[in-house]
Amino acid sequence: MNPLLKYYSRKDIQQELLRLSKNREVAVNFSDKGFGKRPDILQYEQDIIELVKKGATSFHFSEEHWTNPLLLKPGMTKNELDKLRTGFDLILDIDGPFEYSQIAAYLVVEALKFHNIDNISVKFSGGKGFHIAIPFSSFPEKVNNIETKLLFPEAPKIIASYLKEFIKEQLIKKTQKKDPFSIVDIDTILISNRHMYRSVFSYHEKSGLISIPIDPDSILDFKKEQAKIENVKTDIIYLKESKKQEASQLIIQAFDFQKKQDKEIKQQIYNLPTKAIHPKYFPPCILNTLNNGLSDGRKRFLFILINFLKSLGYTHNEIVLIVQEWNKKNKSPLRENYIQAQLNYNKNTKAILPPNCNNEAYYKSIGICCPENICKLVKNPVNYALRKSKLKK
Repeated sequence: MNPLLKYYSRKDIQQELLRLSKNREVAVNFSDKGFGKRPDILQYEQDIIELVKKGATSFHFSEEHWTNPLLLKPGMTKNELDKLRTGFDLILDIDGPFEYSQIAAYLVVEALKFHNIDNISVKFSGGKGFHIAIPFSSFPEKVNNIETKLLFPEAPKIIASYLKEFIKEQLIKKTQKKDPFSIVDIDTILISNRHMYRSVFSYHEKSGLISIPIDPDSILDFKKEQAKIENVKTDIIYLKESKKQEASQLIIQAFDFQKKQDKEIKQQIYNLPTKAIHPKYFPPCILNTLNNGLSDGRKRFLFILINFLKSLGYTHNEIVLIVQEWNKKNKSPLRENYIQAQLNYNKNTKAILPPNCNNEAYYKSIGICCPENICKLVKNPVNYALRKSKLKK
């Protein structure tokens, strides 16, 4: 029997996949053939077997909970998504080299415990990183008089940013790196509407390992051998429902932290232009990538690009056209529904600056850094474009 078919034929694996798929959108990966139709759901244990027989290798679930996932469709507005969404789980994606991800995951769990959270789930991604989760039932019904279920993806992003700052000093000490987030990160870019992540007990196509749950108190003792297909156990329950709103302190403090950050951002963008700055004034990192596309780091650059253009006075329609043209030049273009979701989300939000030039998790890590003498002179790609346009005038 095919090893994957044998694995997914286990009743305990089927039951866990089915339990966690309830009210969540499901995406099925058929390995080299890519993902199947979206939206999709799992209804019966036999569905899993039939999909694996057709070539399915892994199952990916949405962070968001829906009244009916099958009503989802590409290009939905925020209001339409809000009406369908009943909640969301906080999924923190710790990404980087395994040994550094392990340290960062341990520190995040300790930070959550500090905020009086007991119901913490951790799983090995199957590759290099970890997913740390808190169920939606752990959060209060409202934050700042707004229903919490409406605060997606804002709330997870704010919490992730807050936790990064919270663990930063300890992470510097333990990794001996001045900028530890240049090598390991709590990924906030991928937290977006209809974002999917590899389900627990799913196969990882590149590593050949299984994404398995881990005891939160044993992260530093975890060995990848535990994730081999023949060693997988289902004795740890991932994302248990919470009976108390124990994450209230965390989300309130995270939003207070964000208010302070917002004040700093407002000061930075006070004098941004109202009329679009011509592309001839763009820094090389942006201009070269727009002209040549990318093979890796496309989602990160999309985040940079949207905020860069918005900060330089481009309208939503102008941004859409530029993004679409750039995507055509990518070695493997981003899916249209992903791009549309990002554009829709940013359509009615205020302009924020893209990451600063010294943020290695972006420009350097995706290989688009400007020559060093340029980066030393400016703090942000937006500053470069503004200065250059003023000098020409």
